[in-house]
Amino acid sequence: MKIYIAVISFLLVFLLQVPPAGARKLCNATGTRCFADGERLKFRVYYNMGFVWINAGDVTMGVADQSFRGRKTYHITGTGKTAKSYEWFFKVTDKYESYVDEETLLPEKFLRDVDEGGIKFRNNVTFYHNQGIAMSDTSAYNIPDCTQDILSSLYFARTIDFSKLKPGDKVPFNVFLDNKVYTLTMKYDGKERITTKMGEFNAIRIVPQVIRGTIFKDDDKMTIWVSDDENHVPLRVSSPILVGSIKVDLIGYDNLVNPFSSIVQLK
Repeated sequence: MKIYIAVISFLLVFLLQVPPAGARKLCNATGTRCFADGERLKFRVYYNMGFVWINAGDVTMGVADQSFRGRKTYHITGTGKTAKSYEWFFKVTDKYESYVDEETLLPEKFLRDVDEGGIKFRNNVTFYHNQGIAMSDTSAYNIPDCTQDILSSLYFARTIDFSKLKPGDKVPFNVFLDNKVYTLTMKYDGKERITTKMGEFNAIRIVPQVIRGTIFKDDDKMTIWVSDDENHVPLRVSSPILVGSIKVDLIGYDNLVNPFSSIVQLK
C-alpha cells in the first residue's frame, strides 16, 4: 500500500480562481499568507483494517525561502516514512519537493523521489505557466492556467477565504500528476469542533473529490479538517480506501506565521 501517496492525496484541498490579465497570472486565492519560511508540520498516519488503528508512519512537511530561476520561491518539502513496526508489511521512504513562486503561489518545479516496497520512482517536472506547458522529464504537456502540483496544491489551498463560502458550495481545481491534468472538485462542508490525540480544535470541514483508480473506490468519501484560523493547518484527514481505512492526524508544528487561535485545549 502506498502510504505516502495516500497522505498527499488526502491533503489535496485547494481552489483555483479565474486569473486577471497580466504577464504573470495571479492565482493566489486571497493574497493572505498562511505559511512562511521555517514552518514545519508533522503528521502521523494510522491504518485500520476493521479492528484497531495501527501507527503506519509519519509525514513531515516544511517551508524554506529559496530563489529559483530568478524568482523568490517557497521550497516546500514533504517526506514520508513507514513506522518500523509496519516495515515488514510495506516499507516506504518518499520525498516530494515543490518550488512555489511567492507572488503567484504557482509551482515552478516539482520533484518526486519515492521508494515503495523496493520499487523506486523519480519524477522531475518544470512548469512554464505563461506558455501553458509542464515539462516532465523528456516530454511537454499542455496545462490550463493556475495548475498546481500535488504538493503545492496543499499550500495554495490554505489561502482560501472560507468565509466567502457556504456549506455545500463546490469549487474546481486542477492538478498535474503523473503526466496528466486532473480536474476535480472540493466541497465546503461547514465548521465543527473536533478532538484528536493532540487536543481539541475549532475546525473547517471539507470534502474533496478523490483521484479514483489509485487506492480509492468510486464511492469513497474523504473528509479533511483544517484549523479555523488564519493558518488553515490540516488537523485530520479520514477516508476509507480499497482495503480498510486511513486516518492522518497533525502531531506537531513549529513556526506558524499566524496565531494558532483554533486551539481549544491541547492534551
